[in-house]
Amino acid sequence: MLFESPLDRAFAIAISRLAHCNPFLPERMKCEREALGEEFTELDVVWSVSKDWEGDRANIRRIQTRAESLSQQLRQRLATGASPTDDDLRLYEDLAAYLLYYRVKRVFQEVVNGSVAKPRERIAELYDQFAQDAAHFLAIPGVKLPSGYQTPHLFAIFFQIRRAFHHIFRNIVGSSMPAARLRASIWQSIFTHDMARYRRLLFERMHDLTTLITGPSGTGKELVARAIALSTYLPFDPKNRAFADDFNDLFHPLNLSAMSPTLIESELFGHRRGAFTGALEDRIGWLEACQPLGTVFLDEIGELDPTIQVKLLRVLQTRTYQRLGDTRTREFKGKIIAATNRDLSKEMASGRFRSDFYYRICSDIIATPSLRDQLREASDDLRAMVLFIARRITGEEEAEQLADEVDSWVASHLGRNYPWPGNFRELEQCVRNVLIRHEYHPQAISSSDPGTQLVDAINAGKLTADDLLRRYCTLVYSRTRNLEETARRLALDRRTVKSKVDPEILSAVRGVAEMVED
Repeated sequence: MLFESPLDRAFAIAISRLAHCNPFLPERMKCEREALGEEFTELDVVWSVSKDWEGDRANIRRIQTRAESLSQQLRQRLATGASPTDDDLRLYEDLAAYLLYYRVKRVFQEVVNGSVAKPRERIAELYDQFAQDAAHFLAIPGVKLPSGYQTPHLFAIFFQIRRAFHHIFRNIVGSSMPAARLRASIWQSIFTHDMARYRRLLFERMHDLTTLITGPSGTGKELVARAIALSTYLPFDPKNRAFADDFNDLFHPLNLSAMSPTLIESELFGHRRGAFTGALEDRIGWLEACQPLGTVFLDEIGELDPTIQVKLLRVLQTRTYQRLGDTRTREFKGKIIAATNRDLSKEMASGRFRSDFYYRICSDIIATPSLRDQLREASDDLRAMVLFIARRITGEEEAEQLADEVDSWVASHLGRNYPWPGNFRELEQCVRNVLIRHEYHPQAISSSDPGTQLVDAINAGKLTADDLLRRYCTLVYSRTRNLEETARRLALDRRTVKSKVDPEILSAVRGVAEMVED
């Protein structure tokens, strides 16, 4: 027997569960409660940066102290001939791994924060000590542990866990359940629901899976994508005592809504000189610039032209592509994350979005909640979010005062039930407006989409035949972004469509300044 008491074994079981659970789900707290019993400090079920978590840190310190003591005791028994069961060895291994993680956690956090002057040198020093500790606990003479952890791999997993926790916990603000579910969902996108399986074999295969982020505009979809990209697994080379890449350089965002189809193709795939008018030299695209461990983020994927959807589908199916005007096949080894605020089921039904492409990007879906939904469950979160934004704008010293000013303005002029139609992005602009002018006045936004507005105008009999054709051509063009496709759908000549597309209406439909393609 390896464990001398049922209490020690129960503690090890709780730690094993804790080491493999999603830290942003209630199960984490349940595991901590099981580990500590009466010593556990009761806390709010949602783990959020907006809360005071001194009690939580006290729980963790208690667990660490007991894990240290029990790990040393069990290691001594194994070294002196104890006869453990396979389950005993698994529990010991998980307990030791938990302890090893907390021995490197502080330095990893400093590296992630950017507070280490020479991070590469500090990582090398840390690994030397980690290798000694890992050998002490996991390489016991005569004892074969079930997982057979490789020290560099364990070190890399621990660094990934620390980065993931930092980017999720510190940047997804709010104590509401929608915010908590979002944090948990991001964690699963990085590690899946089964941490043990991820650590065994999935850590080097996650780049093959595309993540699709859906949700209203202004709900932080790029922030979610950034958290996933910067938390990717980075192999550690024990000979060079360094990670394979700098995690800060792994995110490559591309907003598709701001570009024409030709420009999107060039930006994504690159081009050869002479591939199209204005292509004066060879250019590499984002797929080529992306490192094998990097991530290309395609924002507003719902607005992608169908012809480019076909090309991206090939990339996802074969991991290959070609530059515009080139015949050489190149390989893409990175990960793709896509985002949209559109209802893709409706887009597919209308023929604007290919179903085969959708089923290639939907293996992992994250839905970002609206600010209104978050505040409905936790109205106090507004203050926490405003303070979060204020700290980024003014720094720590002035943040509280600015937050007070914003809070006062919102309460007296907008009301606590203001729906924030622009979501978190609107809240950011509110904070900036109050900072500069000590006031914020939301723009009145029509609740109807352009198609509904056109129908209303027709029903009211307000349009001439020319007005109707002009507005309808503009609306269809705003969806296709292609004159030929618009002409085909309307059974009109391309030149007629071009003459009818109204840049002013187009700008209003799209919400940005637009130019009709040549």
